[in-house]
Amino acid sequence: LTVADVLIVLAVGGNLMRRIEMLIMLLCAVIFGCFAFEMFLAKPDYGEILKALFVPSSEIVTDPGQLFVGIGILGATVMPHSLYLHSSLVQSRDIERTEAAVKEAIKFSTIDLVLSLFLAFFVNSAILIVAAATFHKTGHTGIADLEEASAMLETLLGSRAASVLFGVALLASGQQSTVTGTLAGQVICEGFIDLKLSPGPRRLVTRALAVVPAVVVVIVSGDKAINQLLMLSQVVLSFQLPFALVPLVLFTSSKHVMGDFATPPAIQVLAWLCTILIIGLNGLLIVQYFSPPVVPSLDILL
Repeated sequence: LTVADVLIVLAVGGNLMRRIEMLIMLLCAVIFGCFAFEMFLAKPDYGEILKALFVPSSEIVTDPGQLFVGIGILGATVMPHSLYLHSSLVQSRDIERTEAAVKEAIKFSTIDLVLSLFLAFFVNSAILIVAAATFHKTGHTGIADLEEASAMLETLLGSRAASVLFGVALLASGQQSTVTGTLAGQVICEGFIDLKLSPGPRRLVTRALAVVPAVVVVIVSGDKAINQLLMLSQVVLSFQLPFALVPLVLFTSSKHVMGDFATPPAIQVLAWLCTILIIGLNGLLIVQYFSPPVVPSLDILL
């Protein structure tokens, strides 16, 4: 399915990006609804969730397993390729080149970005929360793959809908990430290596670059390797984040590039602090990797 969905992108391709955006919004709504229902069934301790959100434990940096999970969630939430894609989508907007129109476009683009990040954060957090409230709370800490997790959700939550919606959410997330990945690959090919192809071949090439490694892993190592590949892919995304964030902060802070729309000094400081924090956490994980082995338990990352 994730191979075939590129045909959807090709079918609505051309310059009809608005249709693709609507498709992605629909898939995101499905994912959000499924995991919201899973959280309702799991009945986690919301007080503890809020406490952990605003007062994080020091174990997230001292425990290699927790750091591994945290870095993976970070990479899955702020995906570097989405930064390139979002920039391209903003440029595709048909707006007047007046100060008022540009300011309005920036305002709506900011709202769109904040909502997107919130949704991604909610979904990735919901996966972890549901796993903790359902499996860890009942002592089922040995669950290590998606198939087993799906079957146990029905048993522990007492609802067939829990297992079905879990599968629907994973399917929708796979389609959503595949479509955005294909489009982001197209943007990167055009912008960085100046690869000019017609939309069809271009999207097929970028899709193949993503699918072929996964197929090779399955053929060589079997289905079980997909779980490890899934976790590691999110961590790799976090490792790639600085390569997108540093130029982004530099360019948006530059008066020469942005003119009157350059980022205010206070936001620049905050952006650099966040970037340095991400680089530091990535570096810490690499250091810990060469210490005791990082073996997380149920790290189902979106």
